[in-house]
Amino acid sequence: MPSSSSASSSAAPWLGLVVGNTRLHWGLFYQQQWQAVWHTPHLTAPQVAALIDQQFDLAAWRSLQLLDQDTLDELAPLTAIATSPSPLRLYGASVVPAQTALWQSYSGFREVTLADIPLANLYPSLGIDRALNLLGAGDRYGWPILVIDAGTALTFTAGTAERFIGGAILPGLTTQFATLAANTANLPTAHLPTALPSRWASNTAAAIHSGVIYGTLATLTDYLQAWQQEYPTGYVVLTGGDGSRLYQWWQQHHQKTPGMAVEPHLTFFGLSRLQPALLATDPQF
Repeated sequence: MPSSSSASSSAAPWLGLVVGNTRLHWGLFYQQQWQAVWHTPHLTAPQVAALIDQQFDLAAWRSLQLLDQDTLDELAPLTAIATSPSPLRLYGASVVPAQTALWQSYSGFREVTLADIPLANLYPSLGIDRALNLLGAGDRYGWPILVIDAGTALTFTAGTAERFIGGAILPGLTTQFATLAANTANLPTAHLPTALPSRWASNTAAAIHSGVIYGTLATLTDYLQAWQQEYPTGYVVLTGGDGSRLYQWWQQHHQKTPGMAVEPHLTFFGLSRLQPALLATDPQF
């Protein structure tokens, strides 16, 4: 029978932190249910120190001036949590070691690594975000599962029966636009349009939109056809900062999307699935 201290610890709130290539993604959880999700730029050492010193209190977030008022309103529960005598647990998964290092001095921090992921066939350099996405997608939608993460990179991560199959990585949509602008003398900086553009463009900016977007959709089509041939009962989940937009374009382009969903917070599904096991093996708590 669990002790009262372990039971109260398992019921305590906790924070999830996913360190992406360009942003930090935060989640506030009670047990395995999240209460709020928000995003910030990468933080500096003084900003991290301020959050730690104030136990992630709402006032600390407000002082950073990184969040709008609506987001701050959602974080109101942090005020009560910050009065707890125990450090707020922070489970972090990171693809940016320099950002991870800023949290190592915090006693409540626990870094999530590939060794924690209960999936077979993971290779050592696989991104922890991809592994958590796959775990969360398989747990929520079932196996086989293909995760398409449209962020700084566009990644394909496939698995079946709690086993990593393989995947692919190519530049994300925003990265493709930025690379063209940075490495060519006469091409303008282009940004993601809301609607699917005309394929045959009549100006340079529109031509960039057409090339990047239809090129990405062609890649998506090829991988999805291969996936459906090998795993006809498999499911597909899009996630990442551009996941919803890519899904919208896919719908406009193909008119139907069988066995496909969008889940912008997929990494947190994986982290939430993992948290009880992490807590059980953490000597601090």
